[in-house]
Amino acid sequence: MFDDLIHQPVRLRLMIVLDRDGPPADFVTLRAQTQATDGNLGSHLTALEKAGYVEIIKDFLHRRPRTRVAITAKGRAALRGHLAELRALIDQVDAIEKT
Repeated sequence: MFDDLIHQPVRLRLMIVLDRDGPPADFVTLRAQTQATDGNLGSHLTALEKAGYVEIIKDFLHRRPRTRVAITAKGRAALRGHLAELRALIDQVDAIEKT
């Protein structure tokens, strides 16, 4: 099923960037990957956090504040379902074009 929360382009990019093995992604990396402003990125991350799709981790590195973000199991499942729907839609279009 399509996920209206993930369907928004910046949120979809965020979820795809976060859906990888490894440590949580830092805010600066996410900003560069999505080309969003700080405020815009922050509001999208807040929406994803409220839905339980991401976890926001705030800590310090060498006395400097750092924000990192990790995808949750719920978020990963939602992304997988959304991508499956997108693939099915693309397959339908491909099938129509072949006829």
